[in-house]
Amino acid sequence: MPQDTLVTGQILGFAQSPFGGGDPGKAARVCEAVLIRDGKIAALGTATDLRAQAPEASRVDMGDALICAGFVDAHVHYPQTAMIASWGKRLRDWLNTYTFPEELRFGNPDYAREIAGRYFDLTLANGTTTCVSYCTIHPTSVTAFFEAAQARGLRAVAGKTCMDRNAPPGLCDTAQSGYDDSKALMAAWHGVDRLSYAITPRFSPTSTPEQLAALGALWAEYPDCLMQTHLSEQTDEITWVKSLYPSARDYLDTYEAHGLLGARGLYGHAIHLEPRERERLREVGAALIHCPTSNTFIGSGLFDMAARIAEGQRVGLATDTGGGSSFSMLRTMAAAYEIGQLSGTALHPAQLLWLATAGSAEALHMGGHIGNIAPGMEADLVALDLASTPAIAQRSARADDIWEALFPTIMMGDDRAVKQVWIAGRPT
Repeated sequence: MPQDTLVTGQILGFAQSPFGGGDPGKAARVCEAVLIRDGKIAALGTATDLRAQAPEASRVDMGDALICAGFVDAHVHYPQTAMIASWGKRLRDWLNTYTFPEELRFGNPDYAREIAGRYFDLTLANGTTTCVSYCTIHPTSVTAFFEAAQARGLRAVAGKTCMDRNAPPGLCDTAQSGYDDSKALMAAWHGVDRLSYAITPRFSPTSTPEQLAALGALWAEYPDCLMQTHLSEQTDEITWVKSLYPSARDYLDTYEAHGLLGARGLYGHAIHLEPRERERLREVGAALIHCPTSNTFIGSGLFDMAARIAEGQRVGLATDTGGGSSFSMLRTMAAAYEIGQLSGTALHPAQLLWLATAGSAEALHMGGHIGNIAPGMEADLVALDLASTPAIAQRSARADDIWEALFPTIMMGDDRAVKQVWIAGRPT
């Protein structure tokens, strides 16, 4: 017999993108109950109707909590968990001072397992149910991540970071070993349970043209895989790329010339893009991953979300742990709002929530599985207490609609707002 669970609360799902024009608030629907069967959403409706459909279902009453899809974090570095919120550096100094010394430790399988478990404990506590992570150059770091995700039943994406220059010797592979290790890890993990592999050159400065070409060849062999990298995060980084690739038309061309531009590509940051780069990214349907807390924390710049979406770009949202300064997608939504204000566009709460759920899921080409509450979707859900602190409660009490009630939690909420998380229908 199917195992049914009936959850009641304020169940929010999106009927369409809130960036499509008109009133963003009307892109979503709210009902009072969701029926979960065998890890998926079976039906939405009134509690009375769904109880009639499934009289034997176990019942979970979440009161007036807002229940939405679990958050989807489209760009993280789980190996940077222990060094999050480190002081005072920009990108290149950040890598050399904090990131690379920490990543050297991930050749130790026990340490990799410890940090992977800690990472998922922290993110689940914040309502994140899917993430896309860079690992280190060590295959053990990938194995640790996937084993921890698998043990929790998560849908997760990761890949071995490939670097063959401009990094410490202990963090450099080669064009051939990067290809071979990635292919072996892909064979071991891609498509197993809810896990997916992402081909992962860190960024052009830490890969030779030969390595980028090798990874481009691998992607051509396995085009259903995602490919993740960094693009145009800081202006001095772009200058560095131009010095390393003098024949390239622009930063994006260092990837495009080596087979690393495509619809299933995830390009982190993408702040300082040239017109040609924006056009090519739009043409191929690639995803730009906005990392607002990181962009401000290490001084990268302001990503113009409204302009990028208006020109037809696919955009996801991410914490960029640990260059990003929080594990919380609520804090990430708040930072996206603040950057939008600085760029001249106040993002609607519906748009912020969509970016953290359905928008990021679509960026990962997983919009048919996660990121929304609709029949047939996987039941990765989060219940949010919209009065989790006195400051939030007193503001949400004045709300006239669901969006006004949610917005204080987006701007001021943290893990205290997360009442419950479900992974494939199972409470964590």
